[in-house]
Amino acid sequence: MEAVDVRGRFVWHELMTRDVAGAKKFYSKLTGWKPQPWPLDPSYTVCHSDAGPTAGIFAIAADMPAEMPAHWVSYVGTRDVDGTVAAAVRAGASVLKGPDDIKGAGRYAVLQDPQGAVFAILDPENARAETQGVPALGTFSWHELATSDNEAAFAFYSSLFGWDAIRRHDMGPSGVYLVFGSNGVERGGMWIKPAEMPGPPNWLPYVHVPSADAGATTAASTGGKTLVPPMEVPGGSRISTFMDPTGAAFAIQSMPAGAATAPPEKEAASPKAATPKPKAKAKAKPAAKAKAKPKGKPKAKAKAKPKAKAKAKAKAKARARPAMKKKSRAVRRKK
Repeated sequence: MEAVDVRGRFVWHELMTRDVAGAKKFYSKLTGWKPQPWPLDPSYTVCHSDAGPTAGIFAIAADMPAEMPAHWVSYVGTRDVDGTVAAAVRAGASVLKGPDDIKGAGRYAVLQDPQGAVFAILDPENARAETQGVPALGTFSWHELATSDNEAAFAFYSSLFGWDAIRRHDMGPSGVYLVFGSNGVERGGMWIKPAEMPGPPNWLPYVHVPSADAGATTAASTGGKTLVPPMEVPGGSRISTFMDPTGAAFAIQSMPAGAATAPPEKEAASPKAATPKPKAKAKAKPAAKAKAKPKGKPKAKAKAKPKAKAKAKAKAKARARPAMKKKSRAVRRKK
Protein backbone atom coordinates (compact mmCIF):
# COMPACT_ATOMS: atom_id res chain seq x y z
CA MET A 1 0.00 0.00 0.00
CA GLU A 2 1.41 3.35 -1.02
CA ALA A 3 2.39 5.63 1.84
CA VAL A 4 0.27 8.75 2.28
CA ASP A 5 2.06 12.01 1.54
CA VAL A 6 2.42 13.87 4.85
CA ARG A 7 5.20 16.28 3.93
CA GLY A 8 4.46 19.80 5.12
CA ARG A 9 1.19 18.89 6.90
CA PHE A 10 0.74 19.50 10.62
CA VAL A 11 0.16 15.92 11.72
CA TRP A 12 0.14 16.08 15.52
CA HIS A 13 0.01 18.54 18.45
CA GLU A 14 1.21 18.04 21.98
CA LEU A 15 0.89 19.94 25.24
CA MET A 16 3.69 19.71 27.80
CA THR A 17 2.48 20.86 31.21
CA ARG A 18 2.97 20.43 34.95
CA ASP A 19 -0.77 20.05 35.50
CA VAL A 20 -2.05 17.25 33.28
CA ALA A 21 -5.28 16.83 35.22
CA GLY A 22 -6.04 20.54 35.01
CA ALA A 23 -5.23 20.64 31.30
CA LYS A 24 -7.51 17.70 30.54
CA LYS A 25 -10.39 19.33 32.37
CA PHE A 26 -9.84 22.71 30.71
CA TYR A 27 -9.52 21.51 27.11
CA SER A 28 -12.37 19.04 27.46
CA LYS A 29 -14.71 21.92 28.27
CA LEU A 30 -13.23 24.26 25.70
CA THR A 31 -12.91 22.00 22.65
CA GLY A 32 -15.06 18.99 23.50
CA TRP A 33 -12.04 16.68 23.43
CA LYS A 34 -12.36 13.37 25.23
CA PRO A 35 -9.08 12.55 27.00
CA GLN A 36 -8.06 8.91 27.25
CA PRO A 37 -4.88 7.14 28.42
CA TRP A 38 -2.77 5.98 25.51
CA PRO A 39 -2.87 2.16 25.53
CA LEU A 40 0.87 1.89 24.93
CA ASP A 41 1.66 4.24 27.83
CA PRO A 42 -1.15 5.24 30.24
CA SER A 43 0.90 8.21 31.48
CA TYR A 44 0.37 9.85 28.10
CA THR A 45 -3.09 11.32 27.43
CA VAL A 46 -4.58 11.26 23.95
CA CYS A 47 -7.39 13.76 23.34
CA HIS A 48 -10.05 12.58 20.89
CA SER A 49 -12.38 14.76 18.85
CA ASP A 50 -15.20 13.36 16.72
CA ALA A 51 -12.60 13.10 13.95
CA GLY A 52 -10.35 10.81 15.98
CA PRO A 53 -7.10 11.23 17.97
CA THR A 54 -6.30 14.94 17.80
CA ALA A 55 -3.75 15.95 20.44
CA GLY A 56 -1.60 14.64 23.26
CA ILE A 57 -0.95 15.87 26.80
CA PHE A 58 1.89 14.77 29.04
CA ALA A 59 3.80 16.00 32.08
CA ILE A 60 7.00 18.02 31.89
CA ALA A 61 9.70 15.79 33.33
CA ALA A 62 10.71 16.50 36.93
CA ASP A 63 14.33 17.00 35.92
CA MET A 64 13.48 19.78 33.47
CA PRO A 65 14.34 23.39 34.42
CA ALA A 66 11.74 24.83 36.78
CA GLU A 67 11.40 27.89 34.58
CA MET A 68 10.25 25.87 31.57
CA PRO A 69 6.64 26.95 30.96
CA ALA A 70 3.79 24.80 29.74
CA HIS A 71 3.68 24.93 25.95
CA TRP A 72 2.25 23.36 22.83
CA VAL A 73 4.49 21.69 20.25
CA SER A 74 3.30 21.25 16.67
CA TYR A 75 4.57 18.33 14.55
CA VAL A 76 5.09 18.70 10.81
CA GLY A 77 5.02 15.58 8.65
CA THR A 78 7.96 14.18 6.71
CA ARG A 79 8.78 10.74 5.34
CA ASP A 80 12.49 11.25 6.00
CA VAL A 81 13.04 12.37 9.57
CA ASP A 82 16.81 11.89 9.54
CA GLY A 83 17.25 13.65 6.23
CA THR A 84 15.02 16.53 7.37
CA VAL A 85 17.00 16.87 10.60
CA ALA A 86 20.28 16.99 8.68
CA ALA A 87 18.89 19.63 6.30
CA ALA A 88 17.53 21.67 9.21
CA VAL A 89 20.90 21.64 10.98
CA ARG A 90 22.68 22.73 7.81
CA ALA A 91 20.20 25.61 7.60
CA GLY A 92 20.98 26.75 11.17
CA ALA A 93 18.52 24.79 13.32
CA SER A 94 19.35 22.98 16.56
CA VAL A 95 18.34 19.44 17.53
CA LEU A 96 16.63 19.26 20.93
CA LYS A 97 15.62 15.61 20.83
CA GLY A 98 15.95 12.63 18.50
CA PRO A 99 15.76 11.45 15.84
CA ASP A 100 14.15 8.48 17.56
CA ASP A 101 11.36 5.93 17.17
CA ILE A 102 8.27 5.50 19.29
CA LYS A 103 6.39 2.26 18.96
CA GLY A 104 2.88 2.89 17.74
CA ALA A 105 3.72 6.43 16.65
CA GLY A 106 6.58 6.60 14.19
CA ARG A 107 9.95 8.32 13.97
CA TYR A 108 10.34 11.90 15.17
CA ALA A 109 12.68 14.67 16.29
CA VAL A 110 12.27 17.97 18.12
CA LEU A 111 14.07 21.00 16.69
CA GLN A 112 14.57 24.72 17.25
CA ASP A 113 14.56 26.85 14.11
CA PRO A 114 17.27 29.46 13.41
CA GLN A 115 15.15 32.22 15.00
CA GLY A 116 14.49 30.19 18.18
CA ALA A 117 11.00 28.69 17.71
CA VAL A 118 10.55 25.05 18.75
CA PHE A 119 8.80 22.63 16.42
CA ALA A 120 8.85 18.89 15.79
CA ILE A 121 8.80 16.58 12.79
CA LEU A 122 7.15 13.19 12.50
CA ASP A 123 6.97 10.28 10.09
CA PRO A 124 3.70 8.79 11.39
CA GLU A 125 3.04 5.08 11.34
CA ASN A 126 -0.58 5.77 10.44
CA ALA A 127 -1.87 8.55 8.22
CA ARG A 128 -4.70 9.08 5.79
CA ALA A 129 -5.02 11.28 2.78
CA GLU A 130 -5.72 14.90 3.53
CA THR A 131 -9.37 15.88 3.24
CA GLN A 132 -10.49 19.14 1.68
CA GLY A 133 -12.69 21.85 3.13
CA VAL A 134 -12.96 23.43 6.56
CA PRO A 135 -11.29 21.32 9.29
CA ALA A 136 -13.67 19.28 11.43
CA LEU A 137 -14.76 20.75 14.76
CA GLY A 138 -12.25 20.03 17.49
CA THR A 139 -9.30 19.74 15.09
CA PHE A 140 -6.52 22.24 14.41
CA SER A 141 -7.33 24.82 11.77
CA TRP A 142 -4.37 27.24 11.62
CA HIS A 143 -0.76 27.59 12.74
CA GLU A 144 0.89 30.92 13.39
CA LEU A 145 4.57 31.67 13.84
CA ALA A 146 5.61 34.80 15.73
CA THR A 147 9.29 35.27 14.90
CA SER A 148 12.10 37.79 14.63
CA ASP A 149 12.37 37.48 10.84
CA ASN A 150 9.41 35.99 9.02
CA GLU A 151 11.02 36.02 5.59
CA ALA A 152 14.09 34.15 6.85
CA ALA A 153 11.84 31.77 8.80
CA PHE A 154 9.73 31.11 5.71
CA ALA A 155 12.85 30.37 3.63
CA PHE A 156 13.95 27.87 6.29
CA TYR A 157 10.64 26.01 6.56
CA SER A 158 10.02 26.14 2.82
CA SER A 159 13.33 24.41 2.17
CA LEU A 160 12.33 21.61 4.57
CA PHE A 161 8.66 21.13 3.76
CA GLY A 162 8.07 22.69 0.35
CA TRP A 163 5.76 25.39 1.70
CA ASP A 164 4.69 28.13 -0.71
CA ALA A 165 4.28 31.81 0.09
CA ILE A 166 0.62 32.25 -0.82
CA ARG A 167 0.34 35.95 -0.05
CA ARG A 168 1.91 38.71 2.00
CA HIS A 169 -0.32 41.22 3.79
CA ASP A 170 1.13 44.63 4.55
CA MET A 171 0.14 45.53 8.10
CA GLY A 172 1.78 48.93 8.08
CA PRO A 173 4.00 49.58 11.12
CA SER A 174 3.33 46.01 12.20
CA GLY A 175 5.14 44.64 9.19
CA VAL A 176 4.11 41.87 6.82
CA TYR A 177 1.95 38.85 7.59
CA LEU A 178 3.11 36.01 5.35
CA VAL A 179 0.51 33.33 4.61
CA PHE A 180 2.05 29.96 3.70
CA GLY A 181 0.67 26.66 2.50
CA SER A 182 1.21 23.63 0.29
CA ASN A 183 -0.76 21.40 -2.07
CA GLY A 184 -3.31 24.17 -2.48
CA VAL A 185 -3.99 24.33 1.28
CA GLU A 186 -3.30 27.43 3.37
CA ARG A 187 -1.69 26.15 6.57
CA GLY A 188 -0.73 29.23 8.57
CA GLY A 189 0.94 32.60 8.79
CA MET A 190 4.22 34.13 9.92
CA TRP A 191 4.65 37.60 11.39
CA ILE A 192 7.24 39.64 13.27
CA LYS A 193 6.93 39.20 17.02
CA PRO A 194 6.64 42.63 18.67
CA ALA A 195 9.29 43.58 21.21
CA GLU A 196 6.72 43.76 24.00
CA MET A 197 5.62 40.16 23.47
CA PRO A 198 7.37 38.04 26.11
CA GLY A 199 9.27 34.88 25.36
CA PRO A 200 11.17 33.64 22.31
CA PRO A 201 9.73 33.12 18.82
CA ASN A 202 6.98 30.51 18.95
CA TRP A 203 4.27 28.62 17.10
CA LEU A 204 0.63 29.18 18.11
CA PRO A 205 -1.97 26.52 17.18
CA TYR A 206 -5.65 27.33 16.53
CA VAL A 207 -8.50 24.84 17.07
CA HIS A 208 -11.83 24.97 15.24
CA VAL A 209 -14.73 25.43 17.68
CA PRO A 210 -18.47 26.08 17.14
CA SER A 211 -18.23 29.61 18.57
CA ALA A 212 -15.13 31.63 19.40
CA ASP A 213 -17.27 33.88 21.61
CA ALA A 214 -18.70 31.02 23.64
CA GLY A 215 -15.26 29.40 23.72
CA ALA A 216 -13.64 32.56 25.08
CA THR A 217 -16.29 32.74 27.80
CA THR A 218 -15.65 29.11 28.69
CA ALA A 219 -11.89 29.66 28.73
CA ALA A 220 -12.18 32.69 31.02
CA SER A 221 -14.59 30.93 33.40
CA THR A 222 -12.34 27.89 33.72
CA GLY A 223 -9.06 29.61 34.52
CA GLY A 224 -7.83 30.87 31.14
CA LYS A 225 -6.38 34.35 30.69
CA THR A 226 -7.60 36.29 27.64
CA LEU A 227 -4.88 37.64 25.33
CA VAL A 228 -7.03 38.51 22.31
CA PRO A 229 -10.77 38.80 23.00
CA PRO A 230 -13.22 37.40 20.43
CA MET A 231 -12.98 39.35 17.20
CA GLU A 232 -14.24 38.98 13.66
CA VAL A 233 -11.67 38.84 10.92
CA PRO A 234 -11.90 39.29 7.16
CA GLY A 235 -14.08 36.56 5.71
CA GLY A 236 -16.40 36.30 8.71
CA SER A 237 -14.36 33.94 10.88
CA ARG A 238 -13.98 34.78 14.58
CA ILE A 239 -10.95 34.09 16.75
CA SER A 240 -9.73 34.45 20.32
CA THR A 241 -6.34 33.81 21.93
CA PHE A 242 -5.63 33.08 25.57
CA MET A 243 -3.26 31.52 28.07
CA ASP A 244 -4.60 28.26 29.47
CA PRO A 245 -4.63 27.67 33.26
CA THR A 246 -1.33 25.79 33.04
CA GLY A 247 0.45 28.67 31.27
CA ALA A 248 0.38 27.58 27.61
CA ALA A 249 -0.74 29.94 24.83
CA PHE A 250 -3.61 28.62 22.70
CA ALA A 251 -6.11 29.98 20.17
CA ILE A 252 -9.57 29.09 18.88
CA GLN A 253 -11.41 29.89 15.68
CA SER A 254 -15.02 29.59 14.56
CA MET A 255 -16.06 29.70 10.92
CA PRO A 256 -18.63 31.99 9.34
CA ALA A 257 -22.16 30.74 8.84
CA GLY A 258 -22.45 28.58 5.79
CA ALA A 259 -18.85 27.38 5.79
CA ALA A 260 -18.84 23.70 4.87
CA THR A 261 -17.05 21.62 7.46
CA ALA A 262 -15.21 18.53 6.31
CA PRO A 263 -16.78 15.30 7.59
CA PRO A 264 -15.04 13.82 10.63
CA GLU A 265 -12.90 11.32 8.78
CA LYS A 266 -10.31 9.72 11.03
CA GLU A 267 -7.12 10.93 9.59
CA ALA A 268 -4.38 9.15 11.40
CA ALA A 269 -1.35 11.00 12.46
CA SER A 270 0.53 9.48 15.30
CA PRO A 271 1.25 11.69 18.22
CA LYS A 272 4.59 12.02 19.74
CA ALA A 273 6.31 13.35 22.69
CA ALA A 274 8.08 16.61 22.37
CA THR A 275 10.50 17.59 25.01
CA PRO A 276 12.27 20.74 24.00
CA LYS A 277 15.40 19.92 25.95
CA PRO A 278 17.89 17.19 25.34
CA LYS A 279 17.85 16.39 28.99
CA ALA A 280 14.22 15.75 29.11
CA LYS A 281 13.16 12.20 29.11
CA ALA A 282 10.11 12.76 27.09
CA LYS A 283 7.73 10.00 26.84
CA ALA A 284 5.81 11.32 24.07
CA LYS A 285 3.16 9.05 23.03
CA PRO A 286 1.04 9.18 20.03
CA ALA A 287 -2.40 8.03 19.56
CA ALA A 288 -2.47 4.71 17.91
CA LYS A 289 -5.36 5.63 15.69
CA ALA A 290 -5.94 7.98 12.91
CA LYS A 291 -6.18 11.56 13.73
CA ALA A 292 -8.04 14.24 11.95
CA LYS A 293 -5.52 16.67 10.74
CA PRO A 294 -6.62 20.21 10.61
CA LYS A 295 -5.77 21.62 7.27
CA GLY A 296 -3.90 24.54 8.51
CA LYS A 297 -6.69 26.98 8.07
CA PRO A 298 -9.86 26.66 6.22
CA LYS A 299 -8.93 24.78 3.13
CA ALA A 300 -10.15 24.86 -0.36
CA LYS A 301 -13.51 26.28 0.48
CA ALA A 302 -13.19 28.52 3.43
CA LYS A 303 -9.78 29.87 4.23
CA ALA A 304 -9.31 31.53 7.54
CA LYS A 305 -6.10 33.24 8.40
CA PRO A 306 -5.38 34.51 11.81
CA LYS A 307 -3.67 37.86 12.03
CA ALA A 308 -3.42 39.90 15.05
CA LYS A 309 -2.28 43.46 15.39
CA ALA A 310 -3.78 46.67 16.50
CA LYS A 311 -3.12 48.88 13.56
CA ALA A 312 -3.26 46.27 10.91
CA LYS A 313 -6.09 46.14 8.50
CA ALA A 314 -5.28 43.00 6.59
CA LYS A 315 -6.75 42.82 3.20
CA ALA A 316 -7.97 39.27 3.32
CA LYS A 317 -9.21 36.99 0.68
CA ALA A 318 -12.91 36.15 0.64
CA ARG A 319 -12.32 33.14 2.81
CA ALA A 320 -12.34 32.83 6.57
CA ARG A 321 -8.99 33.78 8.07
CA PRO A 322 -8.05 34.78 11.63
CA ALA A 323 -6.52 38.24 11.62
CA MET A 324 -3.56 39.33 13.64
CA LYS A 325 -4.36 42.99 13.91
CA LYS A 326 -4.94 43.02 17.66
CA LYS A 327 -2.20 40.72 18.78
CA SER A 328 0.23 43.41 19.88
CA ARG A 329 -2.38 45.11 21.98
CA ALA A 330 -3.44 41.77 23.41
CA VAL A 331 0.11 40.99 24.39
CA ARG A 332 0.46 44.32 26.17
CA ARG A 333 -2.75 43.64 28.01
CA LYS A 334 -1.33 40.32 29.05
CA LYS A 335 1.59 42.02 30.72
